[in-house]
Amino acid sequence: MIPVLHLITTLEAGGAQTMLANIVKGSHASGRLRHVVVEMMEGGEFAARVRDSGAPVHSLGMKRGRASAAAVFRFVSLLRRERPAVVQTWLYHADLLGLLALPVLRVPVVWNIRSSWHYGLKALAPRLCARLSALPAAVIVNSEAGREVHQTLGYRPRRWCLIGNGFDLDVFKPDDQARVSVRAELGLDLRTPLVGLIGRWDPHKDHHTFLAGASLLKARHPDVHFLLAGEGVTPSNSSIVRILAESGLGACVHLLGSRTDVPRITAALDVAACTSVGEGFPNVVGEAMSAGVPCVSTDVGDAAALVGDRDMIVPSRDAEQLATAWCRLLSMDAGLRRKRGLEARARISAEYSLAAVVHQYEALYRELAK
Repeated sequence: MIPVLHLITTLEAGGAQTMLANIVKGSHASGRLRHVVVEMMEGGEFAARVRDSGAPVHSLGMKRGRASAAAVFRFVSLLRRERPAVVQTWLYHADLLGLLALPVLRVPVVWNIRSSWHYGLKALAPRLCARLSALPAAVIVNSEAGREVHQTLGYRPRRWCLIGNGFDLDVFKPDDQARVSVRAELGLDLRTPLVGLIGRWDPHKDHHTFLAGASLLKARHPDVHFLLAGEGVTPSNSSIVRILAESGLGACVHLLGSRTDVPRITAALDVAACTSVGEGFPNVVGEAMSAGVPCVSTDVGDAAALVGDRDMIVPSRDAEQLATAWCRLLSMDAGLRRKRGLEARARISAEYSLAAVVHQYEALYRELAK
């Protein structure tokens, strides 16, 4: 059994955290890897999910934006105690700290890049990573777009490894009961069309364009409702409330905030959306496809390759084309729309299953641990 230590900046909900938990869960059953997860900052909601997936979680106790000698000492102590054969790091600050494994244990360090957007890449950490990118044994990217952006930034690793995100088809799956229960929760008729976006309130998720598109779609489909779920997407968010008041959308937009039942929420949708202006390999798109829900996405990262249907890909910040794509799907017969959703699920099963992605990670770790 190969011991792998994962170092991640935070276990707050996010794409990197989702993939880490999925890798731990997917490889735990095989018994070929033993995972230990270390979070730099304490208190992330995904810590419990990682533990449930089969890995112990340790915290270095860092405060946001602050490194400390005590945290570095804790990390070195964990390295010496766990003696991993491979150290896998996630996100830029973890990439930098993880390099300590080179002098301490002389084991291979693998970085993992999840972003393909220039937003935030002018910060110090990614620029330092670019200068030090020849030190890790390999740099994993989850998208071709991510590799191109980081090469532009100056990354020159010894080895690039492209491993896309994998999706758990036993968790995200078609669920007719979810359609019933979610609409009952929202007080909606079973026939009400529901378009949704799952994502935290963040500028690069671009909820503004989603809501602008919603206003346009509402004019064409008066019966449609919209669902938003994610951290910060709540009735206490004054920015969202102001947009809803100005657009007149208030009564037909449901703000659910953070949810622990995202698979159920996703499966209840008629159409899912990704309106991000920057992603590497958007999990929310693959999760919707896995649930048999057609998804319209902005042309970010490798979203077009994931979706495999250019009609479902729209430019960023283009509310008109977003609404048109939604309208095209909602105008279909329900049976045809369901067929499109099942075809999307079959695409995930064939090309982006969790089992296939876990196998790629395991193969890399086995190779490096020799």
